[in-house]
Amino acid sequence: MQKIEDLVASLTDSGDVSLSAVALQNVVKDNIGLLRKALLGDFVIRDFPEFCATIDEIYWTCRANVDGQVSVYLPQLSRQSKDRWGVALCTVDGQRHAIGDIDIPFTIHAGGRPINYALAVNEHGENVVHQYVGQEPSDETVTGHLRLDGYGRPQNPLVNAGALLVTSLLHPSLTLHERFEAVVADYRRLCGGGPVSFSNSVYLTEREVADHNFAVGYFLRHHKCFPAGIDLHETLDLYLQLCSVEVTADSGAVMAATLANGGFCPITGQQVRMIILTMIDDYYLLCHWQQRVQKMQQIRK
Repeated sequence: MQKIEDLVASLTDSGDVSLSAVALQNVVKDNIGLLRKALLGDFVIRDFPEFCATIDEIYWTCRANVDGQVSVYLPQLSRQSKDRWGVALCTVDGQRHAIGDIDIPFTIHAGGRPINYALAVNEHGENVVHQYVGQEPSDETVTGHLRLDGYGRPQNPLVNAGALLVTSLLHPSLTLHERFEAVVADYRRLCGGGPVSFSNSVYLTEREVADHNFAVGYFLRHHKCFPAGIDLHETLDLYLQLCSVEVTADSGAVMAATLANGGFCPITGQQVRMIILTMIDDYYLLCHWQQRVQKMQQIRK
């Protein structure tokens, strides 16, 4: 639609616009997969309006819940309004729906760990990555004890220690700023060019309160968990920088859909990466998060 608007704006005459075959191809080429499915009625969710109506009903039901508090471990997070509430979705076919506060940037923090893991697997292969990090449930808490598995590795890539190890595997031959730029470029391709930014103030504050992450890093280095030649402080900087990347609910939904679509961005058709996530077994994820929920319940009690 943007290309059509640009084309119309460039014309001096008003009225009907005729497109040549070449011009039509230029207009539709970035979304040809989406248009094909639309014309054939071949979307993964066939009755999308009804589906969206159900999502909206859930949205308004949940909006009535105004309990809870925002995170307070960083000043930037504590200043956020707890009344913000948005839901965005994107299917593997590029069907999209959004409602509420979906365009407000927020820092991704731990939400980026599955993405970084996928990028590391793509870059090095599953076997290499899992020489350094396991894929089993973990009872590690955010600030609690840390235990390595029987092979001397962090237990999985989605807790602090494993996520830090995965970060060390991302473009290790590049300089720090090149590594950051390369990962953010992948983020942007994953979300089809949607909003991806960076909060320097969050990054600087994260560094000020990063004692636990530094302690985890030194623990891992002491036990020789990192690949040879890895600079610990640079890895910690990159880890905290990636925590401070900003996305929106809308762009984040497209990133999730790209992961679910095997690395093909559903709105551009671009193959971002040969992302293979089959090793993240559903049972392992379920066990891991069940343990986290149980621990949080015990803490509340």
